[in-house]
Amino acid sequence: MLNIIWIFFFTTAFIVALIKLFAFGDTEIFGQLMTAMFSLSKTAFEISLGLTGILALWLGIMRIGERSGFIDLLTRGLTPLFAKLVPEVPKNHPALGAMVMNMSANALGLDNAATPLGIKAMKELQKLNPLKDTASNAQILFLVINTSAVTLFPVTIFTYRAQMGAVNPTDVFIPILIATYASTLMGLLAVSYVQKINLLDKVILSYLGGFTVLVVGLLTYFSHLPQAEMLQQSALISNVILFSLVMLFITGAVVKKVNAYEAFIDGAKEGFETAITIIPYLVAMLVAIGVFRASGALDLLADGLRHIVLALNFDDRFIDALPTALMKPFSGSGARAMMVDTMQTYGADSFAGRLSSIVQGSTETTFYVLAVYFGSVGIKNIRHAAACGLAADIAGIMAAIGVAYWFFG
Repeated sequence: MLNIIWIFFFTTAFIVALIKLFAFGDTEIFGQLMTAMFSLSKTAFEISLGLTGILALWLGIMRIGERSGFIDLLTRGLTPLFAKLVPEVPKNHPALGAMVMNMSANALGLDNAATPLGIKAMKELQKLNPLKDTASNAQILFLVINTSAVTLFPVTIFTYRAQMGAVNPTDVFIPILIATYASTLMGLLAVSYVQKINLLDKVILSYLGGFTVLVVGLLTYFSHLPQAEMLQQSALISNVILFSLVMLFITGAVVKKVNAYEAFIDGAKEGFETAITIIPYLVAMLVAIGVFRASGALDLLADGLRHIVLALNFDDRFIDALPTALMKPFSGSGARAMMVDTMQTYGADSFAGRLSSIVQGSTETTFYVLAVYFGSVGIKNIRHAAACGLAADIAGIMAAIGVAYWFFG
């Protein structure tokens, strides 16, 4: 899928440039494309280089949390919920533990740990699947919750915002939490409707009720504040929560007698390696997006959507962040590059820059997760997995737009 998107950007840019050259006599267009290629490749490298220190910091902190037992703590807390959501999985089956550990790793933003755990969970679920080429109900529910994953600690987004010059990189934390809640809730509701899961079960209801009370409490609190004070309070609460989490991890390390310094160094090394690893991917996507934008193709697409939105008497500022939303279901790295391109073009603290960050944190990459998780066990008939995953994506994106206007509009 990423290959198709990448080729599409270059091919479309080439066609638009040819039309401008021969139909409108624009002799500078191909020079602009080449300038964009060289400029964006340099920018991609500079961004990746700047990410090194921040990624090392956050992945070091997250490694302390991992070794302090917080994944195990989250796992124990979520196990009763998943036991009710997937009753066909035996109580002590390894699939249940792997599923919950995957969700816990996702919640803490530990992407590198979450993916192998997710594949392990899918393989364990496949052992219980009577139709080996067809997705079971448990596999679909697990995958859809993954595609709408609640990330309580969106480290990567904070990192990119910091690198792109955001005054307060974490000011999107509360909006992301609200948007990802909407996405996860919609995904769960969609799967429950198709699979006839009883969401009124007292265990399920207590978990959903607890999460809902938290989100509704945040909404109620912020709805009574003037916008300037709301932004100030949101930034304050976000920073207090995140720094408190850091201290909680360190305290847990002390209690568990974990060498926090060594854990941090191990995680920081991974952060350095991650920053180096993403250079070719970021160069590839930013250059493709750069030529797509330089050719005028992106402006044509945006202007077409803008005319429709204005004709309906809606505010059109969200259009500038829409490329991230359109890319998100298909490619995580593509959406990340779109987010970076939006922040670079309009500013990290612009409405579009903040909205693209919220969209990036609202859902996972549906078709990538489908391909990786189902592909790992040979599933060909995915049944209602894609439809439910896309429903979650749409809910997350709509919530992201709404909450962006509320907080930053």
